[in-house]
This record gives sequence, structure tokens and C-alpha cells, in this order.
Amino acid sequence: MKFEGQLALVTGASRGIGAATALALAKEGAHVVITARNADGLEKIEEQIHQAGGHATIAPLDLTDGDSIGRLATAIAGRWEGLDILVLNAAMLGSLGPVPGIDGQEFNKILTLNLIAQQALIAGFDPMLRKSEDARLLAITSSVGRKPRAFWGAYGASKAALETLVSSYGEEMRNLGKIRTAIVDPGRTRTDMRAHAYPGEDPATVKQPSVVADRLVEILASDFATGERFEIS
Repeated sequence: MKFEGQLALVTGASRGIGAATALALAKEGAHVVITARNADGLEKIEEQIHQAGGHATIAPLDLTDGDSIGRLATAIAGRWEGLDILVLNAAMLGSLGPVPGIDGQEFNKILTLNLIAQQALIAGFDPMLRKSEDARLLAITSSVGRKPRAFWGAYGASKAALETLVSSYGEEMRNLGKIRTAIVDPGRTRTDMRAHAYPGEDPATVKQPSVVADRLVEILASDFATGERFEIS
């Protein structure tokens, strides 16, 4: 199996791409720590992993809680020495609308989860990533982070900033350790977030999260160069 004996952490893992990725990683031998706010959803994914013969640990938490990430990092470091795979998937869409009409409070929530919490995750797990012989960090982005789209300003800005943040970390680690980073745009995928953004779309016309998860496994198992950006069609 591709990740036998390795430890992976996947955020936003109670449904959609995060859940599918956790299942795919566990199928390939990784022990997967799965996090999300929805404890019931995490328990269902954990049960699916166990039924398939895999191993998982659930960690229900709100990433926007300033202290929760530090507590999680401390707990995981107390049980395992290194972290081999970190998949930054958790995000919120928020309301779509013109830039002048962006609600400040909601924009703050979007940036807190999609950007600030991601930096806190990197900071919290950096020591464990450095202890891995081949640490890989994948950040899930969106096409609007690179190609601005009308009415997607708030979400797009958060993803553009995330790409810069993760890429900068990758450059910092290039000559300092065995940590590789990459940005992944999953493209049109059948998730609750997409259904909210495109309520009139036929879900049968877009790919399943499992398709994205299988591609993420391929990327993580490859010798991708730090700083690469992948787009999944």
C-alpha cells in the first residue's frame, strides 16, 4: 500500500472531498486523523474506514476557535512523532455577491477559516512535518483564486491568499527540510458547497468527490516538486 505506516491529517473530512480523501488514504494504509465540526459525520466516515480495514482517529473541532488547533497539534504530537501528509481542505463559501456589498462580519468568518486557520494549522503541525522523512502538504483551492469571477470576490480572495501562503511556506522549506507543498484545484465536483453555489445545476453532470480523492492519492504518492499546482478535470 502506498502509505503504509504513515500518518495523515485531513480537515473538513466529514463530507465531500475531505471525506473521500480520508477514505482513499486509509485504503492505501495511512492512519488518518479526520477533523470537522460535524462529529456525527466524522463518526460515519470513521466507521466506513474501519469497515474497510483501515485506521482512523476522529477529532471534532471548530478550526475558527483560536485555541482548538493548538490543542489538536499537542494531542497528536503526544501520540505520534511525525506527520507525513497534511491536506488543508476545510473551507466556507459564504454569500455570493458584489464586492461593495460584502458583509464585513461574514467576510471575517470566511478569512478566519479559509486563511487564518490554515496558517495556524501549518504553524501547529510544522514541527511534526519536519520530523517526517517525506512530508507532503496539499492545499485545496478554487479556480476563482487565480481567475477572478464576478460576485465571487470574498471566497476568491481567501483562496488567492491561501495559495500565496502555502506556496511561500513551500519555498521556505525547499532547502530547510523534507517538506513539499502543492496547490490542488479540484474543479467541478459534486459537493454541498457547489450545490449551494449552483442550485440549478444537475449534480449528475459533475464528478464525484471520489474522483478527486483518487487523484489526490496519486499526487501524494508521486515525486511532485514543491510549489506545483494541479488542476483536476
